[in-house]
Amino acid sequence: MRILITGGAGFIGSHMADHLIAEGHQVIAMDNLVTGDVKNIQHHRSNPNFEYIYHDVSNHIHVTGPLDWVLHFASPASPIDYLQLPIQTLKVGAMGTHNALGLAKAKGAKFVLTSTSEVYGDPLVHPQHEEYWGNVNPVGPRGVYDEAKRYAEALAMAYHRQHSIDVRIVRIFNTYGPRNRVNDGRVVPTFINQALHGEPITVFGEGQQTRSFQYVDDLVAGIRRLMEVPFNKPVNIGNPIELTILEFAKLILRLTNSRSEIIYRPLPQDDPKNRKPDISRAREVLGWEPRVPVEEGLQKTIAWYRELM
Repeated sequence: MRILITGGAGFIGSHMADHLIAEGHQVIAMDNLVTGDVKNIQHHRSNPNFEYIYHDVSNHIHVTGPLDWVLHFASPASPIDYLQLPIQTLKVGAMGTHNALGLAKAKGAKFVLTSTSEVYGDPLVHPQHEEYWGNVNPVGPRGVYDEAKRYAEALAMAYHRQHSIDVRIVRIFNTYGPRNRVNDGRVVPTFINQALHGEPITVFGEGQQTRSFQYVDDLVAGIRRLMEVPFNKPVNIGNPIELTILEFAKLILRLTNSRSEIIYRPLPQDDPKNRKPDISRAREVLGWEPRVPVEEGLQKTIAWYRELM
């Protein structure tokens, strides 16, 4: 197959490119490098089945030749990024998704939208299942990301209903692994780098808010499985093992053998209190569930950050 990945030089997009190229497919990675990095894809530079295009998908997208799939991964995804780039985040969720869907329509290609667990906002339902409509503050600082993804889902379904585009929607829960930027701002790279440098580990609030962490290989396997199953409704892809942030900080300290202290800071506005996926649909429709234990994935990730240092 010939596959376009928008955001293909990013953390998740580059891992998806690795997987598809290993299967023998042709991959075009499109990225404007706002949060992506060519280092993530440079190992494919001489591969005839790989092409990189520098482009902002919020502008019209043109790709020569046929396409079987358009995988729309482009978007700032960490709070640091989308709080610094609020308008760009809204544009890539709205105009970028519109352009990517238009390209899929023109090429007769199937379409994958990477949405997010953030569409559930600060959830009032626990764990979160796909039929839950969420609890999002549209005018809060996090709303630029949450609402961009909610709009992108609505747009994808509109193209599905009006133009018969075969769309797949994956709602991604907290994912970690190699290539997640050191200054990404999300909890895994932040805690690991603070621990490895002997700096205080910063926990917001009392650390009792929960998250569910999945290794990037499990996410890629879930998305790949979704591409094979004709299912057009959203699917949660995440790890249902739930940890408090304080528990997670202590786990990082143990795995890194760090003597860093834990310090506490005020909780950010609209920070979700709980995050845990209900993956019943993924199990039933895709036959998928995460396989990499949290400690195993973290050990691989810590080793990557050590090498980076």
